[in-house]
Amino acid sequence: MTDLQRTGAAPNGNHRPSGLARYFPSSTGAGPMAAGAATGDLVAALIVTIMLIPQSLAYAMLAGLPPEVGLYASILPLVAYAVFGTSRSLAVGPVAVVSLMTAAAVGEIAAAGTADHATAATALALLSGLPSSASGCSAWASSPTSAIR
Repeated sequence: MTDLQRTGAAPNGNHRPSGLARYFPSSTGAGPMAAGAATGDLVAALIVTIMLIPQSLAYAMLAGLPPEVGLYASILPLVAYAVFGTSRSLAVGPVAVVSLMTAAAVGEIAAAGTADHATAATALALLSGLPSSASGCSAWASSPTSAIR
């Protein structure tokens, strides 16, 4: 299979993904990845994992949630970006500002550390994430090639 068939890349360098690659950029595979690049990617993944664990725990506690919630909340975005993402240099993960804003918003509704606090934080995440996801899916479905440029 040629690069043109696999990725949809034209000989002039323009990239027009076709088929499954339009919707799932990771489906094109790594191609002829050099051993050095694979080693570098594995080292980068290890470093991100080492840094993400304490960061996720701390940001969950900063938001007034149990520490394990931070681990659960940090896994899905990374996996989703690995499947749907197109950039090799985008940082995806928890951030302090979101944790502080969550603590401030949810703190008005329930005391930190209670089940109601966790429920309110989940509702806040869904109320902010679902419209954003729907907007992204709408743009993605209407013009899949423009969403991955």
